[in-house]
Amino acid sequence: MGLSEILLVIVSSAGLLHGLAFAIYLAFAKKKKTLPNYLLALILLFMAFRIGKSVMLNFGNDLEPAFIFIGLGFMLLIGPLLRWYVDGMTLVNHKLPRFYYLETLPFVLLFVASLFITKNWFETNRREVIMIFGSVLIFIYLHFAFYIFLAAKAVKTIRQNHPEASRTKSQKTILVWLKLLVIGFVLIWISYFLNIIEDTVPYIIGPIMYSIVVYFLSFKAFQLKVTDMDGDAFKRNEDVNLFNQMVKHIAEDKLYLEPDVSLSSLGKLVNLSTQKTSEIINQYAKQNFNDFINFYRIQEAKKLLVAEDSENFTIASIAFDAGFNSLSSFNSAFKKFENITPSAYKRKNFNN
Repeated sequence: MGLSEILLVIVSSAGLLHGLAFAIYLAFAKKKKTLPNYLLALILLFMAFRIGKSVMLNFGNDLEPAFIFIGLGFMLLIGPLLRWYVDGMTLVNHKLPRFYYLETLPFVLLFVASLFITKNWFETNRREVIMIFGSVLIFIYLHFAFYIFLAAKAVKTIRQNHPEASRTKSQKTILVWLKLLVIGFVLIWISYFLNIIEDTVPYIIGPIMYSIVVYFLSFKAFQLKVTDMDGDAFKRNEDVNLFNQMVKHIAEDKLYLEPDVSLSSLGKLVNLSTQKTSEIINQYAKQNFNDFINFYRIQEAKKLLVAEDSENFTIASIAFDAGFNSLSSFNSAFKKFENITPSAYKRKNFNN
């Protein structure tokens, strides 16, 4: 074995051992025991077996066919585990339904079949042997690709259901992590798949790519602290409920019509401090309290300005009816939201 081959063994084996160490940490040393952590540990464990088979096949001789097929078959487990992991990291109180275990059936069938494969049969160059092995190989890689696609689709759906503007810090972290995880598996899949297409890339590139990916992902996992998170991060934020209550009091109950409405009075209605009430309005309305209230007042004033009997009312009376306590504050707020004075707005709409 030459120096280059020794280096390749060291690099690929180091990644394998690192993945195993990370899996042991998640399963046994990690204080917070969560379903996603156990699933990720299993992914790393089965990937280690898969990579170990690759290293031994590339540098070793006389491997038993059963070992080769079982090593390949672990990819039939890794795919479902990846999707289950994504669900565990994005769904609240997620538990694995029993029917999920049916997804392990392809691996079980291949595992059982591999026990009956003899070395003499496998090493013949008969056409049926080549066709069977080729078909199994293609099925395994397409199966893996299908589950990577399902995982990526699940992440995309979560991103759509939780717009960036309303995501919590934990939700943003999990989505970044899952994106990196899916990309990592895509790279591993590509490196292995290219090898079976007429040896486009050397076979050992797969284990090396895995080593690079697992080192990077383990670093990001600790940096982002995702091993302390799970799908509970996607619980409906209580602040959203509180904000919706505020909107109900202001808009539906027309609290904005009261000139003396304040942060303090609104906070009392939802049992919050003045500071917390202000924080929630700033976060979800993207406005301060005055603009939040004045927006509804201006909408009310616009209706009054163009009403059929509006000629019977002065601008000042409309301002007071809309909840403003002075004509000057009304004019300032109206121009801020509509870029026009109340009088000009009234003339413009009557002329139209």
